Amino acid sequence: MLDRGQESTDDGGDELTVPMAWFYAEYIAEELLRTGDLMPPTSFEFRAGRDALALTVFLADTEGELSGIRVVTQLETWLSLTAYDQPWHTWVRERLAEAVAHPAVGGRSAPDVELARAAWRWLQETELLAPDLNAVPGGAAAGAGEDEGPKVWTPAWQLGLPLGHLAIHLF
Repeated sequence: MLDRGQESTDDGGDELTVPMAWFYAEYIAEELLRTGDLMPPTSFEFRAGRDALALTVFLADTEGELSGIRVVTQLETWLSLTAYDQPWHTWVRERLAEAVAHPAVGGRSAPDVELARAAWRWLQETELLAPDLNAVPGGAAAGAGEDEGPKVWTPAWQLGLPLGHLAIHLF
């Protein structure tokens, strides 16, 4: 079993570094979402929530303690970072830029950072069709169900972030 101090597969010159910090952040995010039972695990919405929450968990770990943290002690931090009135997307961009410039800070490996960057790219570039929460009340046909109301294409992170926040609350 690999620990945070042993992330390579051998002691030779061509070491394979396993991105354990990112994998652990994804695991925590997925478990929080599964516990909340908010979306089917096979849906794009679930992936958006998992990636947004994994980025929050991964980037909030500035001391390299991710593999040793107790989830319960970090819940308040993650709740405050994912709250509706917080500039989460700006925080992610800034933290990722720092991680790219200094990948070893916080015990992260370059592969950890690359997987986090890939998740962020997907969250930004992927749009999901979602109910238009800014639609004028009463603008939809009376009695229209959730699937029949106005919809808008929304960046995946804008759907995933509130799902992640709600999953933390439900934990």
